[in-house]
Amino acid sequence: MNKLDTLWLTEAINLRERQTGPLEDGEANREARQAGGDFAQRVQARALWLARRDGLTEALAHWKQGARLGLIALVLLALASGAGMAATALAGAPRPVNVFWATGSLLGLNLLLLTAWLAGLVLGGDHGPWLGRLWLGLSQRLARDAKAAHLGAALVVLLHRHRLNRWLFGAAVNGLWALCLLTTLATLLLMFATRRYDFVWETTLLHSDTFVALTAQLGKAPGWLGFPVPTELLIRASGEGPATLDGARQAWAGWLVGVLVCYGVIPRALLAVLCWARWRHGAARLQLDLPGPQTSSLRERLLPTSEQLGASDLPAEPDWALPLPRQATLGSGAVMAGIELDRDQPWPPAASIGVSDGGILDDRASRQRLLEALSTRPAQRLLLVCDVRRSPDRGTQALLAELSRNALETKVWLMPAPAGQAADPSRLAAWQEALEHLQLSQAAAFPLAWLEYEHA
Repeated sequence: MNKLDTLWLTEAINLRERQTGPLEDGEANREARQAGGDFAQRVQARALWLARRDGLTEALAHWKQGARLGLIALVLLALASGAGMAATALAGAPRPVNVFWATGSLLGLNLLLLTAWLAGLVLGGDHGPWLGRLWLGLSQRLARDAKAAHLGAALVVLLHRHRLNRWLFGAAVNGLWALCLLTTLATLLLMFATRRYDFVWETTLLHSDTFVALTAQLGKAPGWLGFPVPTELLIRASGEGPATLDGARQAWAGWLVGVLVCYGVIPRALLAVLCWARWRHGAARLQLDLPGPQTSSLRERLLPTSEQLGASDLPAEPDWALPLPRQATLGSGAVMAGIELDRDQPWPPAASIGVSDGGILDDRASRQRLLEALSTRPAQRLLLVCDVRRSPDRGTQALLAELSRNALETKVWLMPAPAGQAADPSRLAAWQEALEHLQLSQAAAFPLAWLEYEHA
């Protein structure tokens, strides 16, 4: 998970919350506060936790795979288009090839789209050319993951905010055009090497001097690179029909190749390298930038006033929840807590030595207090006592999963119904299915020995 991926997922979470409302982020906020750091680091830690919980990290991997498949499809399209351009430019054999029609076939569309891209770049078009948008669309479709719906839009918003759309899409578009023109060049050389072509130019309205001057001007840059340039005598002779002068075919073929290289391949390749360098430079300087109202709401939850200024009246917590730094792989002590037990159930279930009592979690405040305590000092063994007469609804399962993530070992004991009452077998089966789904072990009886193991 590199810097761009982190900011991308953060933007996707922000976009999702703006569209569908705030997410349930109690545990994510606690994890972010425990991780520490400045506000931006906590926002990103919260977003990564939510992304992992909601499957966005896997969706990001699928989206990237779709982007790679989409790029491969565009590369194949560029290769096929390049070969087709060369074949079109030299079509009509054994008739002589019109050099200016061939030049227009090789460079016309490329120069037209290059001019449009440069105009958009100068005028501030940040949403990318149509080929870049096609790539995004292909990436979204090939990802085949409904959870990736916000990722494409989040990437566009993130890059647009830092004005990087133009460079990423510019690198992709110019790189594909460079590949297309290189394929055209290779196909052109292959056709020149295996077939014989005669070259002419024709006009009805224009004077022959116009074509002589135009050919000479276009041949200046290729001439600097060593490509052959037809002489004036050869140019005028080709206007009457295929020239019979020595080296006429080689001169025109070399001129056509040089024009393609100087006005097609080289500009596109240089622009692709320039855009890629600007993209890499900009991506390295990316920073978190959230909208104003959302920033205020998150700041209050991730950097509470009591934490910034140092509160003197802290809420009461169990005496075993000492303010020690959390250790990811170590825990200490044993804790037991009841999940929404009725008053007719005895609490604590049995006298125990060295076991901290987390109480009965029957409201939001009690659950929050225990979660905060466990996040500060994880337990080595955690026993959660549930009433077998209740149904394991989604909220209870989420609470069990959240509590178990703050202990090295967790067991769930289904407290039997009081004397004179019978438990519903269907609810017992539902509990067992839920615990199996959560991968939590069930205690057949109150595990007193397991709880007191460290003390004994």
